[in-house]
Amino acid sequence: MAELILDHLCKMYDSEKKKGDKAEIAVNDLNLKCKDGEFIGILGPSGCGKTTTLRMIAGLEEITSGGIFIGERKINNVEPKDRNVGLAFEDYALYPPLTVYDNIAFNMRARKINDVDIKREISRIAPLMKIEKLLQKRPAELSGGQKQRVNIARAIIRKPKLLLLDEPLSHLDGKMRQVLRTEIKRLHNEIKCTTIIVTHDQLEAMSLADRIAIMNNGKLQQFGTPLEIYESPQNEFVAGFIGEPPMNLNRVTVIKLGDSLQFAFEDSQVRIAVPAKYNDVLKNGMVVKMGIRPTDFIINNPNGKGGTEVKVAVFENLGEEKRISIRIGEEYLTIVTADEKRYHPGDMIKIEVKDDRAHIFDISTGERLSLKN
Repeated sequence: MAELILDHLCKMYDSEKKKGDKAEIAVNDLNLKCKDGEFIGILGPSGCGKTTTLRMIAGLEEITSGGIFIGERKINNVEPKDRNVGLAFEDYALYPPLTVYDNIAFNMRARKINDVDIKREISRIAPLMKIEKLLQKRPAELSGGQKQRVNIARAIIRKPKLLLLDEPLSHLDGKMRQVLRTEIKRLHNEIKCTTIIVTHDQLEAMSLADRIAIMNNGKLQQFGTPLEIYESPQNEFVAGFIGEPPMNLNRVTVIKLGDSLQFAFEDSQVRIAVPAKYNDVLKNGMVVKMGIRPTDFIINNPNGKGGTEVKVAVFENLGEEKRISIRIGEEYLTIVTADEKRYHPGDMIKIEVKDDRAHIFDISTGERLSLKN
C-alpha cells in the first residue's frame, strides 16, 4: 500500500491552432491526497482531465508542473516500469495469440522472473479474479467481463503499491457491470491496495469509492465521501452531475410574503417556502439558483403546512419508483415518488419540499451559498 499525493499537478498541451493561441490546459492545479489502502474515484464528464491525471500517475504522460508522490518518493522523473504501479486499461489490451496464462505472465517474464515463481503467483491471483478455468483459453474465446478480469489480474500480479483502473467497465453491458463492480470492491478489500478508478459513471464511483474527486474542465470541483458530495454539493456543477435523476436546478427570485420568504419561479405562480436556515443569507428580490433533488418533494401531504398546486405534465411508472414531470414556465421539475397512485397529464397535485432539503447556489458563480454562523 502507499499514500498518493498530487501536488499542484498541471498538464498543458501545445495548441495546434493559429500562432498565438493559448495552450490547452488538460489538468489545472490539481491537489489530491489519497490515504494508504483507500479506494478513490476520479469522476467527471468526457474531456475533464481524469484519464490524463491517471496517465501522469502511471508515467505515460509528461507532467507540465507540480509533483506526484507515492509514499515519500517523488516520481515525476521515474520510469513507468519503476513506479510499482499496476494499470488496467479501458480496452483490455490483451495479446490475441497468447493464452490467458501467458498474458498474465508476460510482464513477469520481461522482468526475468523464473517460471516457478510465475506459476505460484498466477495460482494465487487466478482464484482471486475467478479466472482459474480460463488460463488455457485465448482472448478471442472470452466474454467482455472475462477479458476485464484478466486485464485486472495482469495489473495486480505485480503486487503494486498503487492500482489504477481506467474506465474498467465502460465496454460491458449493464448486468455484467453490476457483477464486476461487486468483484472489484471485493478484490480491493482482499488485496488492500491503494486504488484509483477513473470513470464517467457516477454509479460506479458512488458504489466503489471511499472518496470521490469530481473534475470538470481540468479542475477539481469537490473531493469527499459519496454521502458528502450527494448531500452537500459545493457548486452547481456537482449538484447537477451527481444523482439519478439529476437534481432540479431552477432560477428563482426570493420574495417576501408577510413574515416569510418564498422562492418564486420565473413565468409561473409556483411558490416554494424558503427553509428557515437561509433566512439570514437571502433577502427580498435576490435571484439565485435553487436545487432540489427529485426525491426531496412531498406530494399531497395531508398533514402539510402549505405547499403549492401544480399540474402533472408527464407521468412515468418505473416499477419501484414513479417519476412526475411538472412544467413550470419554460422549465420542468422532476419528482420521484413511491406513491402507488397512477397520475395522468393534467392532474393537479400539491407539492412541498422536505424540511431543509433545498440547495442554494450563487446565480453568477454557481458556488453554494454559505450559511452565516
